[in-house]
Amino acid sequence: MTQKHDFEQINPQTNASGRDAARQLSRRGFLKVSGMTAITAAGLTFLTACGPAAQGTSDKSSSSSSKSDTGVLGDGKTLRVGMEAAYAPYNWQTTQKSEYTIPIENVDGAYADGYDVQFAKVVGKALGMKPVAVKMSFSGLIDALNNGQIDVIIAGMSATKERRQSIDFSKPYFVGGFGLLVKKDSKYASAKSLEDFSGAAVLGQKDTLLDTVIDEIPSANHLTPVDSVPNQLSQLDQGTCDAITYNTENTNGFLRANPDLVAIQFEKGKGFKETVPANVGLAKGQKKVLAKINKALAAVDQDTRTKMFDAAVERQPS
Repeated sequence: MTQKHDFEQINPQTNASGRDAARQLSRRGFLKVSGMTAITAAGLTFLTACGPAAQGTSDKSSSSSSKSDTGVLGDGKTLRVGMEAAYAPYNWQTTQKSEYTIPIENVDGAYADGYDVQFAKVVGKALGMKPVAVKMSFSGLIDALNNGQIDVIIAGMSATKERRQSIDFSKPYFVGGFGLLVKKDSKYASAKSLEDFSGAAVLGQKDTLLDTVIDEIPSANHLTPVDSVPNQLSQLDQGTCDAITYNTENTNGFLRANPDLVAIQFEKGKGFKETVPANVGLAKGQKKVLAKINKALAAVDQDTRTKMFDAAVERQPS
């Protein structure tokens, strides 16, 4: 995912959203525009992740979550991992249990799979805990973390300055970039720079870097963001916008699922400068746990990460 889905917030399914820095972040395939769906992504430059902008949390919640630094999260046995379970290839919901999945605690008979899920397993192993997914909207993850509903966020979220005011973050486990998608018959299809989109109506995803990155486009008509990537695609298909932002690591998947679209090929140095890393989110005051998480992430080399992402892209819903 974004930032997103920060890492922006890959292959989102119908009820979620996400994208932001790490948003180099990361990684996704996407469903074709249809009423229900997830986008599918196939291309990868293992530097991506998407994550939305930080959500506000109360001082009370923040302070209560940082009273002690015991080195243990929750009950010390079950690691509750917050994610959308609708942002493939980072995370998605499935009914099939496999070596790649973890149960979704709040959805009967459902499991979560995806790139984020594989790192949830890495983190769970490092902490000696069994990971389970807790499915919720991307915009509610930070509040849920600080209210004790979940133990960590592993959802393609990027560690933005704003979010760091509310929670702590690990080192990135993925990094990605941003691009623009337009219809093949669009007057912008041959654009080579962000300047070429001056005056264009550009749509992003709410609470993610997929929205805020639009500010890099000179004189663009920055439309009110929608709540998910599938909705971005739907609006572009309906002609209510000229272009939509997306995470470039998912270029091949997006185009395969939406053959009527084209990804803008920016000339060197004339595209978006913002990148999107995906980070693990943790309540403030958990330095011992954060150190364990960072050590575990550092042990996963780049080649392994790339293989994990590629495998997630292959498994994601089509």
